[in-house]
Amino acid sequence: MSQFNNVSVVKKANVYFEGKVTSRAVIFEDGTKITLGIMLPGEYEFGTAQKEIMDIQAGELSILLPGNDQWQEINEPTKFEVPANSSFKLNVKTVTDYICSYID
Repeated sequence: MSQFNNVSVVKKANVYFEGKVTSRAVIFEDGTKITLGIMLPGEYEFGTAQKEIMDIQAGELSILLPGNDQWQEINEPTKFEVPANSSFKLNVKTVTDYICSYID
């Protein structure tokens, strides 16, 4: 899917890590929410409240998911899941375009 139809966009941006990670919330008609964002190169750790599905659209990065001790290299569009109430680490090497879905 190359576009989302019939959605609302929250005007205020989510800004993290001194502006190196930003996103905007998109709300669908059924109330589900995703964020569309950009990450600049750097090292980041994110915590989750809900289960998240990260959909990397473009960029090069390494991820360290909960319960793993090996970093995974990503250099093409891919998705990965992060359990609720956990944290994950990212080492972003190039500007990365992502979509994050939140699952109840």
